[in-house]
Amino acid sequence: MTVFSSRCSKSSAERLNPWLAMAMACLVALLLVLPRPSAGQGRPTLEFIYTEVVPSESQYVVNAAVTMSANPRVEELVNAGVAVPFVAEFVLTRSRWYWFDESIVERVMDFRLSYHALTRQYRLTVGSLHRSFDSYDEALSAMLSIRNWAVVDRSRLRGGESYDAALRFRLDLSQLPKPFQVAALGSRDLDLSTGWTNWTFLAASR
Repeated sequence: MTVFSSRCSKSSAERLNPWLAMAMACLVALLLVLPRPSAGQGRPTLEFIYTEVVPSESQYVVNAAVTMSANPRVEELVNAGVAVPFVAEFVLTRSRWYWFDESIVERVMDFRLSYHALTRQYRLTVGSLHRSFDSYDEALSAMLSIRNWAVVDRSRLRGGESYDAALRFRLDLSQLPKPFQVAALGSRDLDLSTGWTNWTFLAASR
């Protein structure tokens, strides 16, 4: 294996890094403030089409579908080389008339949407798993479809009892690199969240 080394000195690299970070922040800031034809159509939205918790062989899994209105800002960031982070959050509780609701489980699943210029492919990272796509629309569609997300063992729920589920899907600005977080502050196009969706279901009898 051939090993390539850099001729730059440490001091040169230290001088370069702040300039590189500043250039990246300026690029994102420019992308965020440029006017778009869709600006008059209101804030871009994320919404659930449906949500469900269903039993599998040994666990309960979450299935959900999300729709996102056209959002050029997200696509521009992805094409600029930024791994745009989204997160799905799930909470399961059981109501108790004599005390506070019982917290059963809380789960989080991370998504990252990115573009690799060398392969000219879009990548969707879900947890530690990766999938590649030929187009942005394909990668986005896959991310907005949550399938068989295992959230709790069946043994932890009592058959025939009611449980309260809550699910949210959002763009997580806190996971962006710091220069991009600053540039994204106040951007309506990146203030993306479904908000919490709540529903009640009966645990299956064994």
